[in-house]
Amino acid sequence: MNEPLVLGALALASAAVLLPMARQRLELSMAKHRSLTGHARMAKRVARLLPGYAYDEARFFSSDGAPAEVQAQRRSGFMQLAHTLRTRHPKSLALTRQAREGLSDLQFTGAYRVPYQYGPYLREHIAVGAFVQRTDGVTVTDLDEQVFLDLTGSYGVNVFGHDFYKACIEEGSARAQALGPILGSYHAAVAWNVEQLRRISGLDEVSFHMSGTEAVMQAVRLARYHTKRPYLVRFSGAYHGWWEDVQPGPGNPLPPGKTYTLKEMDADTLRVLRKRKDIACVLVNPLQALHPNKAAPADNTLLDGSRRAHFDRAAYTAWLQQLRQVCTERGIVLIFDEVFMGFRLAPGGAQEYFGVKADMVTYGKTLGGGLPVGVVCGRAALMKRYREERPADICFARGTFNSHPYVMTAMQVFLERLHSEPVRAMYREADATWNARAAQLNQRLQAAGLPVQVANLGSVWTVFYTQPGRYHWMLQFYLRAQGLLLSWVGTGRMVFSLNYGEAEFEAVCQRFIAAAKAMQADGWWWHAPSLTHTAIRRGLLREMLRARV
Repeated sequence: MNEPLVLGALALASAAVLLPMARQRLELSMAKHRSLTGHARMAKRVARLLPGYAYDEARFFSSDGAPAEVQAQRRSGFMQLAHTLRTRHPKSLALTRQAREGLSDLQFTGAYRVPYQYGPYLREHIAVGAFVQRTDGVTVTDLDEQVFLDLTGSYGVNVFGHDFYKACIEEGSARAQALGPILGSYHAAVAWNVEQLRRISGLDEVSFHMSGTEAVMQAVRLARYHTKRPYLVRFSGAYHGWWEDVQPGPGNPLPPGKTYTLKEMDADTLRVLRKRKDIACVLVNPLQALHPNKAAPADNTLLDGSRRAHFDRAAYTAWLQQLRQVCTERGIVLIFDEVFMGFRLAPGGAQEYFGVKADMVTYGKTLGGGLPVGVVCGRAALMKRYREERPADICFARGTFNSHPYVMTAMQVFLERLHSEPVRAMYREADATWNARAAQLNQRLQAAGLPVQVANLGSVWTVFYTQPGRYHWMLQFYLRAQGLLLSWVGTGRMVFSLNYGEAEFEAVCQRFIAAAKAMQADGWWWHAPSLTHTAIRRGLLREMLRARV
């Protein structure tokens, strides 16, 4: 036997096998975003290397190299702000301190309101109350009778206003009272809700769950079950709940599983979807259209002012249409995760708003009429949990409190009101109204010479900044002092309810501008010409290396 010929043949055979695999691997790498949000394993490694360190008092006020007079200005403003917040909210702060000792959620949110280097010193002086007692219209009142204009949106629940949901809960509870919390058997509201959700989603079947995270889990599980493929695709920066497969980076103790994190709105991603045979489903969170391929904005990562946001409805619609076409061609299940945005954009959600049909949709938050719920709507072929020809081959999903009578009746009231004329009126002009309001605030901020702007996807807004800076995250506390209530992530997400009238919105504008002017007057937006975004990042890297070694 001619040994060189045999070796040559083996080499050719190996190349024939390995080259397509290498090409496929390269295409997958190209479809990942260059940032850490696109590389979950690398992000986890970097997160493990980040050293914990904190600024002392001097460094807290001078981390950007500000001159002594600006540092003094900041220190004076900071102490006055701390005094204002402390004296206005003593009862709320006292109960927050008491509860924090045994409530891990408060410990976490308290630690991650601002960049960690500034956290210890800030928490010595500035505290934020977590307890409130009453809502009215678009306001929230704390234990000290201090009234805030609510910009939290209750993490997405509050689409139509607090009074709307209080009425849903009250009326729903009355309908369920005779049955009580019986589980297993169904309240008649369940059947009515199913028909309404089938009509709204345009899909065949419905399953109820206890949270939005759980609904996404079930949708992904069913997609894998029916396609017999292991991988899901999520997009860089998107949030779909906190379970392992869809939150594979920092925050998840396990390494990434059967998950590909790819670039959104990118041809490289479409190429991967067209060629790979192991992809069961693609998850889309419509909120990501406001900041594609970026992690959800929060003030605890706002270190250099390079945060940006912009919503282009036409561009995102075109992307979803391309995605729909590829998923159809390749038998990939397209899942719209509308747990946060569902019913905020349109009565039919993102499918109606963008004119693109999904194979499955998950809902949560607002749909429960103010009570916790998760819902999956899907095509009949995807919702079935068993195979008649293989009786042991099932896709199990269950939950003790699924279809809880009080949740189902509150949902029924919500869906009834969704069709009412007052709610329809909110939807008719929603886009025009909220786009105009964002533009109005931006014009007023610019006219006042303030380095801050907003971007919006309907009534969901992100605050960003027009100059580099180390202290943009301080704005959340000035806004609070002006009576604007934000969620713990700060200025990265302001969520209005659709019942904000012109007078209430004008009050928000006045308070926002006053807060920004106070922050400017206190010296936090001073910056030297050399203080660029790049310079700030390089300085932070040097700090971290020194702290590490």
